[in-house]
Amino acid sequence: MTNRNLDRLAIAVAQLNPTVGDIDGNLAKARDALATAHALGADLVLFTELFISGYPPEDLVLKRAFQERCREAVEALAIETGKGCPAVLMGTPWRDGDKLHNAMALLDDGKVQTLRYKVDLPNYGVFDEKRVFDAGPMPGPLNFRGVRLGVPICEDIWDEDVCECLEENAAEILLVPNGSPFRIDKQEVRLNVVVSRVTETGLPMLYANMVGGQDELVFDGASFALNADRSLALQMPSFSETIALTIWNRTADGWVMEPGEIVPLHDGDAEIYAACMLGLRDYVNKNGFKDVVLGLSGGIDSAICAALAVDALGADRVHCVMLPYKYTSSRSLEDAAACAEALGVRYDTLPIGGPVDAFESALAPMFAETQPDTTEENIQSRTRGTILMAISNKFGSMVVTTGNKSEVSVGYATLYGDMNGGFNPIKDLYKMQVYALSRWRNNAKPVGALGPDGIVIPDAIITRPPTAELREDQTDQDSLPPYEILDDILECLIEKEMSVEDIVARNHDVGTVRRIEHLLYIAEYKRRQAAPGVRVTERNFGKDRRYPITNGFRDGASK
Repeated sequence: MTNRNLDRLAIAVAQLNPTVGDIDGNLAKARDALATAHALGADLVLFTELFISGYPPEDLVLKRAFQERCREAVEALAIETGKGCPAVLMGTPWRDGDKLHNAMALLDDGKVQTLRYKVDLPNYGVFDEKRVFDAGPMPGPLNFRGVRLGVPICEDIWDEDVCECLEENAAEILLVPNGSPFRIDKQEVRLNVVVSRVTETGLPMLYANMVGGQDELVFDGASFALNADRSLALQMPSFSETIALTIWNRTADGWVMEPGEIVPLHDGDAEIYAACMLGLRDYVNKNGFKDVVLGLSGGIDSAICAALAVDALGADRVHCVMLPYKYTSSRSLEDAAACAEALGVRYDTLPIGGPVDAFESALAPMFAETQPDTTEENIQSRTRGTILMAISNKFGSMVVTTGNKSEVSVGYATLYGDMNGGFNPIKDLYKMQVYALSRWRNNAKPVGALGPDGIVIPDAIITRPPTAELREDQTDQDSLPPYEILDDILECLIEKEMSVEDIVARNHDVGTVRRIEHLLYIAEYKRRQAAPGVRVTERNFGKDRRYPITNGFRDGASK
């Protein structure tokens, strides 16, 4: 490694979208980024956490063959730094003896110069790093051409110990590679953490975060830098790949970054919509589906999913199908057709009367002496699910699932029916959020969206009382409290883990709260069989919230 003291340091931040397991593809992205950084005049390129393997690799990283391929890719990239190219800080799994680490490798002068290992392995919420990685020792700074760079990795900055150790060992700049997933208000949380570490250490910090969708997680990028005085020196965009060059100068008071671009970030409904759109796009594209199909019912959930699909993939990759039965109203037929026309998608109508009648006829001898109930309603939903899956099988289209968090929470969804599908972009959105997002999309077109401008969800769909139309004159409120009430109770139970007593104190009826708590618990078995979907809250139904299926506890039970 060239030993020369620098008073000016150009660091390129590679905010990119890797794919878990696609080592060759990730390496190709790294090479392209290295070439771009070279053209920009960078001395060093900072990649994000576990970039070569993709993040999070989960148990895939335990395979020795996978570890070896990652190491080979890093060593191959290192050779290219010996050709006058910038040096590289690359995130990768790295086996050191009998231990496997989440590591950052410094590549310079044609070889792997040194490594730093992640110390604080998160093991909560969506994170399981203690399952697959060994914690590294407390790190010292690495010497890069006379500059002492501290490289705490993601979780290492969420408590003060690692940064304090680096400051005590004379680090001059903190470079933080991250795989930090999106949730509502996450950027404010990150900024507060970074401000705390900068304040405590007196050191500037460059925070680099990956972007892209990986199963239920979405990574929003939004990389940024703070100078030692806590001033914002750089803000990169959210939800998009980009490379930014940062210029640092040595002063009598330490290193200072020259003012970089400050890009306004998405917020509110805009960031939620962007996360759902990116999560769906990457799930479809990274898993090799050429297009998607979904049932368009004339209701708001399928309409917002159709809009998200068109924005994510383009209208030519979205096929909407209306599957009417005798309870389907003329209004639903009109609204679904109007939505499909507004979005510019292929739209077909396949009546399900024949298949439903055939099922009921086949079951008639067994169901004799019984009265019709939700069983017959569910036959309709399951017939629709079967038809959509048949289209998927025949044409290779992934079925988009369209159930919202409110309904799935209380089991207002049919296994092997409307829960069928490969991915659900609104899985973590409560019903009232679906309404808000639909109104927002009609008034704004997201950055990077491939769909049309203007109104894409007819107002008639947004203003209509929600209904599954599985029986005559049915509405959701026949079975559920108004969604304003239901959503508040559910958020209290799920995100906040509040007691029934405390929820009732928010002016909710005690009987309603107890009933919703009971429905939430008994629907766990359904949720375990649901399609994955985009995570936007702190407690999505997936890795975040892990409740037992067999569960006799009821907080609302009589004491």
